[in-house]
Amino acid sequence: MDGLSVPSHGIKLLVGSGNPALSEEIARSLGVGPARATISRFADGEIFVRIDENVRGNDVFILQPTNPPAENIMELLLLIDAAKRASAARITVVMPYYGYSRQDRKDQPRVAIGAKLVANMIVIAGANRVLGLDFHQHQLQGFFDIPVDHLYAAPVFVSHYRKKNLHDLVVVAPDVGSAKMARGFAKRLNGSLAIIDKRRPRPNQSEVVNVVGEVEGRDCLLTDDMIDTAGTVSEASRALKELGAKDIYVCATHALLSGPAVERLSEAPITEVTVTDTVRIPEEKRFPQLHVLSVGDLLSKAIKYIHSEQSVSSLFEQ
Repeated sequence: MDGLSVPSHGIKLLVGSGNPALSEEIARSLGVGPARATISRFADGEIFVRIDENVRGNDVFILQPTNPPAENIMELLLLIDAAKRASAARITVVMPYYGYSRQDRKDQPRVAIGAKLVANMIVIAGANRVLGLDFHQHQLQGFFDIPVDHLYAAPVFVSHYRKKNLHDLVVVAPDVGSAKMARGFAKRLNGSLAIIDKRRPRPNQSEVVNVVGEVEGRDCLLTDDMIDTAGTVSEASRALKELGAKDIYVCATHALLSGPAVERLSEAPITEVTVTDTVRIPEEKRFPQLHVLSVGDLLSKAIKYIHSEQSVSSLFEQ
């Protein structure tokens, strides 16, 4: 496929229940079936985990996002502990989405820093390495006291948008914090850059104040790392349309689609919302404008590179 072969021995995939479809695609791309394991619930709701085959001395990759419900995190920790106690040679947590990553600082009195707590639990449970994708902030890699391979979904999105005949494209950052990501997309897609100046009066609510850049008569691509309640992108799309933007596209790696997100995106003046499959999207949260791209191939290549001790960063070299 890409010159790298994965031996049927030496590598084991442990699949959690957080995103089975993505895990199956990764396993299929690798040509390595998931290791046999039992994940069940006791009568009182406690999670039971057992690895049903020998993993001693193997390179174990555990595939599990940490998005809510919190059982996803507990299941991951139990899988790590089971692999450690089964004498795995190395345990790599493949975490397509880093849940609790927005709780990354003490911005109010007496609040928890959830992102650091999750990182601590993963390390203490026995993980040797983390493979993640588009963390909410790149600095979150430093929360882990073990090596982190941080991937970007940008190549998946860029390949998708290059196939479209976008007119005089301008890539729009929905806030100042997303400007670096948007600049990268603009460079790869030969577009210009615009930035939305917004304020956030309270969590999960945003208000557009100004648009810095020329968007009139041009196709716009709004980029972000995640869509939660969709308040940011829906308000941004309306602001762009009022300024004369042509077709408006939205892309985000992680589709949480919480609360009123589906309704907001369906009613907003957006031509297409493109996301990836890092988080399982149930049927009731799918809508006509939604387009889902897979990151399974990207993650499987990274797993191959880690297993064969090659540079993961070479995946992004142009």
